[in-house]
Amino acid sequence: MTTTRTLSLIAAALVGGLATNGLAPQAFAQETSFDKLANLPFAEGRPTKETAQTLRDELLFQRATQTYLWALPLINTLGMQVGSEKHFGAGYNVLPIWKKRLDAKTLVTTPNSDLLYAMSYVDLGKDGPVVMDAPPMLQGILLDYWQRPIPVDGGKFFGDVGLFGPDAGKGGKFLILPPGYKGEVPQGYFVYRSGTNNVFIFLRGFYEDPKNLTPAAGHLEKTRIYPLNGESGAKAMKFPDASDIPANMLPMSDGSVFEQLKRLVDTEGDNLAGPDWLGMLAAIGIVKGQPFTPDAHIREILDRAAKTGYKMSRVIGFDEKVSGNSYLMYSDRRWVNPFPDGTPANPTGTLNLAWENVAGTYPYLDLDARIWMFTNYYSISPGMVSKSPGAAAMYVIAFTDSEGTPLVGGSSYRLNLPANIPARLFWSVTLYEAENASGLANGQPFPSLGSKDKPAQNADGSTDIFLGPRHPKANKATGAPPCRAEDTSPSSGSTARPNPPSTRAGSQVTSRRWSDPAALSGLRPGKGSEMRPSPHRRQGPDMALPARSDRRDGGQKPPAAALGNRPPAPMISLTMPPVKRRGTSILPGCGHSMGSAPSPDAEYAN
Repeated sequence: MTTTRTLSLIAAALVGGLATNGLAPQAFAQETSFDKLANLPFAEGRPTKETAQTLRDELLFQRATQTYLWALPLINTLGMQVGSEKHFGAGYNVLPIWKKRLDAKTLVTTPNSDLLYAMSYVDLGKDGPVVMDAPPMLQGILLDYWQRPIPVDGGKFFGDVGLFGPDAGKGGKFLILPPGYKGEVPQGYFVYRSGTNNVFIFLRGFYEDPKNLTPAAGHLEKTRIYPLNGESGAKAMKFPDASDIPANMLPMSDGSVFEQLKRLVDTEGDNLAGPDWLGMLAAIGIVKGQPFTPDAHIREILDRAAKTGYKMSRVIGFDEKVSGNSYLMYSDRRWVNPFPDGTPANPTGTLNLAWENVAGTYPYLDLDARIWMFTNYYSISPGMVSKSPGAAAMYVIAFTDSEGTPLVGGSSYRLNLPANIPARLFWSVTLYEAENASGLANGQPFPSLGSKDKPAQNADGSTDIFLGPRHPKANKATGAPPCRAEDTSPSSGSTARPNPPSTRAGSQVTSRRWSDPAALSGLRPGKGSEMRPSPHRRQGPDMALPARSDRRDGGQKPPAAALGNRPPAPMISLTMPPVKRRGTSILPGCGHSMGSAPSPDAEYAN
């Protein structure tokens, strides 16, 4: 009894102290969901029937939500596979190619319209070791279903194929082995040893002229995928054209995701995870070889957990600081990258490509860093993060303008890119939806603009790209910018329909540059690309958009330094939530600069 009275007095004194310090009214004025759980009644030391049911439901919800966040790389890959196979079919011999470039009709996280994409999904557990016979001059990645780049025998390469791979862009035969493979490995192959039976094959092809994509598509069609021991009897390759097909390849965000995880567990078993997380999956009913038959009540909880987990991932995905680490690349601008501390010798900095923090006394999974990546993006490899001249591709992202204000589709922005971007292949700028990171459906053929579109340059060699509902000096009658006639494509005078009514929260912007990061002095603080808001942010009615963003500079080629024989390089990204019923366009600057404080007439056609 003495002990009980003493504890009661201590508790009373503590509560009294909080109240007298003025903390209690603010901290406890409103009961939270946590309070409701913590205060559920017990009778005689035992949970009541209602309390027990509430806490069981809450436990299932929490386990399922955390499983969703932990499994997000798997969910990202499964979303692409399920969406692809629904439209194009399944099998090692099916390689969909976006032969007319990937536009906003295909819903997939952060695609690039300035390349031709090809994607395939193979099951080594079903078909055994698989060979990919690839032509030269591709840029591809072989990934397991966690989207970890698959290590190559020899220890020097991981995942990369083609330009950044062991073939150095010459092409060849790439042998993909399942986990724990003990069989004979024949000579003459680049050997990749996967950590999962399921493998994601991601290829990208380059084109010279956006008006003639046939050669690039035909080059990708030279790819062959077949079982190691069954080339003579392999199924004929199929190359369906994925362009203009409204395929939803986004990560699933409802209860169906757990059915897909069950299918994956059945094909992988303990390849997928260790005992702890296999135990978490078992706790929500997912066990290899056992039926997964949740009743209606459990399905409802799982559905809400998936929706909540996805929204939590979106919160993390918009952060500029993750796990205590700033992703800002410069002190005076808002560009971010998940490896801002990378160097040429160690391009991923404190993280490795399995999203483990390896800077301390022991490695650990940086769960939030991995969530940040796979809620918005997919695929990673050494070639995609390299900072070595001649073998580099950098991605730079922004969610706000230079003042730190979130990007919105009803506002106008100027993105100034410096002169002489050292991009041997190309640079580009792409807009994405903030809601799901897919390409922005802004009424234009593609949500991107890049060096292959030959935008006009300013007198100093820099390039202005305008982002917004209308070109800043658009002709009032047509919506077309007042470029010289030779700068404008024949269809540029037409107008595009604004986005239809939508409940979507917003859009994202990404720009890509493939060049030599070591030579990007023009992008460093004080001199580099910057996105500035217009001083006149109108929230008026829908504005006409030019239907195309492929304006030309009168046939004049950009300076050799911009598109000459330089190493491949980076990619920039921004995030732009649009206003409902209002399109967002990417427009070349037509050779003029808006200045630092333009008048309303310089910004908008009245």
